[in-house]
Amino acid sequence: MDEHISEAIGRPDLIRLDDGLLCLRFETMKVVSALAAVRHLLDTGAVRRGDTLVDSSSGIYAYALALACHRYGMRCHIVGSTTVDRTLRAQLDVLGAHLEQMPPSSSLKLDQNRRVARVREILRQHPDYHWMRQYHDDVHYLGYEAVAEQIHDRIGGDSLTFVGGVGSGASTGALTHYLRKRAVDVRLVGVQPFGSVTFGSDHVADPEIIIAGIGSSIPFGNVRHDLYDTVHWLAFDAALAGNVDLLRRHAVFAGLSTGAAYLAARWERREEPARTALFLAADTGHRYVDTVFARHREAARIEDLAPRTVTGTDELSLPWSRMHWAGSPAPEAALFAGRRTVPGS
Repeated sequence: MDEHISEAIGRPDLIRLDDGLLCLRFETMKVVSALAAVRHLLDTGAVRRGDTLVDSSSGIYAYALALACHRYGMRCHIVGSTTVDRTLRAQLDVLGAHLEQMPPSSSLKLDQNRRVARVREILRQHPDYHWMRQYHDDVHYLGYEAVAEQIHDRIGGDSLTFVGGVGSGASTGALTHYLRKRAVDVRLVGVQPFGSVTFGSDHVADPEIIIAGIGSSIPFGNVRHDLYDTVHWLAFDAALAGNVDLLRRHAVFAGLSTGAAYLAARWERREEPARTALFLAADTGHRYVDTVFARHREAARIEDLAPRTVTGTDELSLPWSRMHWAGSPAPEAALFAGRRTVPGS
């Protein structure tokens, strides 16, 4: 029996959609990393119950950290993106988290830079606060070891193509690290939006919206570029088509990054049918009802979509590009000097 709702929310479901195509479906994935990170900080004495934890978030991590703080008796201060919606604001308020939401901005980079600057200002004013640094502190890898063990127990010795939105790098990086540690043959496929520096697509603009949570305009220390074998870049319209097909064909109602990962996983499965393809569904589709699912009649048939294979990021083009990354180092704009090794490695 669970002792707190966060434990249930963070437990994923492993769902077989087709022969050789699996979905790792979370209600809110980042609860896994937030719970383990806060528990580790308490166990090591880095923080004490009643302390205030602060971080920047575009939405999902804010909810995850608020739940972890509720679970362990901590205070929570979030500097939120303009994308934090009314539903999440109400939840954070009732959970006792303090949210500072940034005003509308003209770009993702400006929004992220404003949030980081505000966090630094808060820390100067309150040096006793602990900055969680979800983008850079590898303590956020720890919670995924139990998930990797679950995957390992369920798939056995299958060769695995693991597909997921990269975001901060913690989920795909940690799961791959811990699975490979268990001698699982894993190919890691990262999914990115156009306009993100993480894998060098910042020079290509998406005319719709950037898929929230899986790209960045600033370097992230938790992204281990050397782990990734292949990268897919997908535009909003392609991800929308993936979301609609995933719901229509398999009844899985998930966020926009999942639609992109689903398309990439289907493609990788077709390219290497001997391998099992597993893709991440990091959250539910509720916050995308108006922007994605209400537009389902606009969705292209996924059978009509295919990636353009490129050999360099200078060749990237909408709506979908694919490249063998082969463990290449980070692009210059994505270099982060402070990353450490994975804890427990």
